[in-house]
Amino acid sequence: MWVRIARMTALDWCIVAFVALAVFRGARTGFLAGLFSLVGVLLGASVGSRVAGHLIPEGESPFLGAAITLVSIVSFAILGEMIARSAGGSLRSRLRGGGSSLLDSAGGAALGLALSLLLVWAVGIFAIQSPPLSGLHPLVKDSRIIRALDERMPAELLTQAVAQLNPLPQMRGPDAGVGAPDGSIVRDPDVLAASSRMVRITGIACGYGIEGSGWVAAPDLIVTNAHVVAGETVTSVQPGGTGPRRRADVVVFDPKNDVAVLRVEDLGLTPLPLDEPVPGEPAAVLGFPGNGPLDIQPARTGATQRVISSDAYNRGPVERTVTSFRVYVRPGNSGGPVVNAEGEVTATIFASRANSRNSGYGIPSQIIRRHLERATLRAEPVGTGPCAS
Repeated sequence: MWVRIARMTALDWCIVAFVALAVFRGARTGFLAGLFSLVGVLLGASVGSRVAGHLIPEGESPFLGAAITLVSIVSFAILGEMIARSAGGSLRSRLRGGGSSLLDSAGGAALGLALSLLLVWAVGIFAIQSPPLSGLHPLVKDSRIIRALDERMPAELLTQAVAQLNPLPQMRGPDAGVGAPDGSIVRDPDVLAASSRMVRITGIACGYGIEGSGWVAAPDLIVTNAHVVAGETVTSVQPGGTGPRRRADVVVFDPKNDVAVLRVEDLGLTPLPLDEPVPGEPAAVLGFPGNGPLDIQPARTGATQRVISSDAYNRGPVERTVTSFRVYVRPGNSGGPVVNAEGEVTATIFASRANSRNSGYGIPSQIIRRHLERATLRAEPVGTGPCAS
């Protein structure tokens, strides 16, 4: 990959130094020891994330939960790397000899080069797509190395891989069977007004950070999916996706229909009205896909019908009522509302259609109404079951 030296930025030179150091260390460590170390880090981090879920005290703030998770992951990753590196080093010492030693060093250098460039690419994408790091966007976008990496490895490769860790459920079901969405609905005043009643939902389940969407359905009550909050000891909501985080208590948890209702004291947001889904009518899906900024996707409503499917834990078969939509939904849309042109909620998104990029499913408003009635009568939090992923 050739980059014109004269136009390289300070960040580019830092990347060059980092990559050179990784190549040097890889050559000294060797391919086998380096590969062992990588496996040790990945296994250790995985164990650490699971252990963290048992270390977070119930009721603690999400910030403390995130700190405990980070310390646990890093600690176990270091431990795993040390154990694996020792094993790899012992194996390398047995292979010492002119040809094999030289080949092992060359392989280690190549591994160091590949992993360092992969890390630069991933961190660059994260910095560009993360709203809290918007101040770094110009610096990262000006980097010729990061731009060159992105041209050869599109950001979608990373976002799709991350999605597997926090997936939007897929359901095998009927196609929406309706025409293409009307793109103009995303500019409708009532739809834009409805977007101001959205919240980003975050939490930690089994050591993993989970995020999704939610909407204000009644005073101090928020509707989302059960799989968004499953297994969480602490759940937070962020009004508008950018405001201060607020503690939320789960007061209704229905894994069969994949519905959860959260209570947030003194939320102060106007609830969204509900209406029935009408086949063929234009609609819009609101949410925070990829844990990014608020996104509005045009949609068209399909039929509401009983189907044989699975629950929030992918267990089944269960019989449930769903509404199909022609729409593009992504991980992070889970729990977001589907609104009509009047800004009324007709369903709550919970899954995409398997093997399709333009179909999704929602929980119709008739089911949401029943859960809201239960939520108004319940003051105490309820359990959220095991983790869903």
